[in-house]
Amino acid sequence: MQAMNSKLMSCCRRVVSSNLRNPLVLQSRSLNLHEHYSLGLLNEEGVPVPRGEVASSPDQVRSIIEGYGLTDAVLKAQVLAGGRGKGHFTSGLKGGVQICYDIDDAVRISEGMLGHTLFTKQTGEQGRPCNEVMVCERVYCRKEFYFAIVMDRTYNGPTMIVSTEGGMNIEDVARDNPNAIVKIPVDINTGISDADTNLVADTLSLQGDQRVQLRDAVTKLYNLFVKYDSTLLEINPLAELTDGRVLCLDCKINFDDNAEYRHPELFKKRDWSQEDQRDVEASEAGLNYIGLDGSIGCLVNGAGLAMATMDIIKLHGGDPANFLDVGGGATAEQVTEAFKIISSDPKVKAILVNIFGGIMRCDVIAQGILDAATNLQLDIPLIVRLQGTNVKEARPLWE
Repeated sequence: MQAMNSKLMSCCRRVVSSNLRNPLVLQSRSLNLHEHYSLGLLNEEGVPVPRGEVASSPDQVRSIIEGYGLTDAVLKAQVLAGGRGKGHFTSGLKGGVQICYDIDDAVRISEGMLGHTLFTKQTGEQGRPCNEVMVCERVYCRKEFYFAIVMDRTYNGPTMIVSTEGGMNIEDVARDNPNAIVKIPVDINTGISDADTNLVADTLSLQGDQRVQLRDAVTKLYNLFVKYDSTLLEINPLAELTDGRVLCLDCKINFDDNAEYRHPELFKKRDWSQEDQRDVEASEAGLNYIGLDGSIGCLVNGAGLAMATMDIIKLHGGDPANFLDVGGGATAEQVTEAFKIISSDPKVKAILVNIFGGIMRCDVIAQGILDAATNLQLDIPLIVRLQGTNVKEARPLWE
């Protein structure tokens, strides 16, 4: 065992300097449901959304369009990634959101989506499989707005984000025209007020019946956000239609993973095919894992120490390949599984283990490391720092 000192960090720097990576890309730790589930929740709460259903085959696409008596329809690939409209499929089809002008057109386009992989700016080079498409009625927008609710630490609670520039990437709006984005904090203790909904309506310059519709929808959206322990509720676009209706045309909702015990029915809808396989394996093993974009794998106990370890790596010019907290009660088998997950990342060029044993026993970690090194035949540098409970018992295992 080696102490975590300058020699260790020099080793890590040498590993990274030979393999420079992109800046960190942090994956979400919230449940992210497909759009059709999110729109379904809105519909249940009385929020106006377009008519539509989800289909997993071209024949179902045909049946849905015929059932609704639609002439035009919109097909949306159900893939958990932003930028679908500008993406492309392995089938050669361009665009994950398509307007179809007749049934045959819709069936043909769905054949180019279903069973194929969609690539967008957010999916990376691996893409995401498209197993379902949402078939919606086509509506005609007079104006498109942006509306979202997030948990904002700045205001210690929910904050509504509103913009007159909807139907486009909100990050681009923030970059090019930040004054077009308005933040409206909501007191989580008293809930949303008439003043809050009036401020949203004023920001979007809606009057008359459209103002009444908007305020009602905003109230229901906020109540849904709180009811389901959401971390993000995003409507883009929120639209005023040519017929005077105000509709939520697209919806994304993220839910706090810590609230799974309160909403088991929601978490059963998680689509594991859209998840990184390493995240799936970590969840099954009871490990807290988040894949990053660096080259130094990390195995640490405790979220605080894990974050501090990542900071130290960054401070010395490296990039962590992951966040992995084995917790306080990990077994040798879990440690082995953790190494398996970390080493499965081809970007990892070294692994840093940083354990401060309180509840966690250092000898258990040491045995898990030895088992992993033997069973997985690790052939990359392994730097280990153990301190705390049973560290003396751990030392003989290395001799």
